[in-house]
Amino acid sequence: MEDKRIIDLFFERSELALEAAKQKYGDLCHAVARRLLTLPEDAEECVSDTYLALWNTIPPQNPASLKAYICRLVRNAAVSRYRKNTANKRDEGITVMLSELSECVPASSTVEQEIEGIQLTEHIHNWLNTLSKDDRVVFVRRYWYGYSLREIAEQTYSALPALTTRMYNLRRSLKAYLEEEGVSI
Repeated sequence: MEDKRIIDLFFERSELALEAAKQKYGDLCHAVARRLLTLPEDAEECVSDTYLALWNTIPPQNPASLKAYICRLVRNAAVSRYRKNTANKRDEGITVMLSELSECVPASSTVEQEIEGIQLTEHIHNWLNTLSKDDRVVFVRRYWYGYSLREIAEQTYSALPALTTRMYNLRRSLKAYLEEEGVSI
C-alpha cells in the first residue's frame, strides 16, 4: 500500500492504517530498535511505543515521508529507552556511537541549549548536503540508524580499517564545519 493511502487511513482513524504501517515498515522499525538497544524485549517495546505514537500523532501530523517519520519515532523511543536503562550504569549499545560524536557535537540540557540544538540540526543537515552520496549514506547509517562499523563495511564492501578512518575524517570534517559556523563545541 502506498504511504499516502496509509496516512489517509490514519486520518480516517481506521485501524487498517496501523496494520498497513506494520506490514510495510515493521521489519525496519525492529531493525532500528535492535541496533540501538541491547535487549530484544526493549526493542520490541520501543516498536510498540512507535505504533502508539504513530496513532496518536497522525492526525494532526501529516508527514511528507511516512518511512522517515516512523524511523524518527522508533529511534527517539529507542534512545529514550537507552537513556533510561543506562541512567545509573554504563552499557554497550549506542555508548560507543554517541561517544564518537561527542567530540564534535555538544550535548544539550537547558532551554537555551535545546534551541541551539535545533540550530545545530540545521547545521548538520547543511553539512550533510556538502558530502558525497556515499559519505552521507555511511554517516547516516552509523549515527542515525546505529549500524555498527562492521555492518557498514560489509554493506559498502569496504575494509574495516579504511571505513574507520573514513568515519574519523567525516567527524573531523563535521567538527570543522560546525566551528566555522560558530557552533561552540
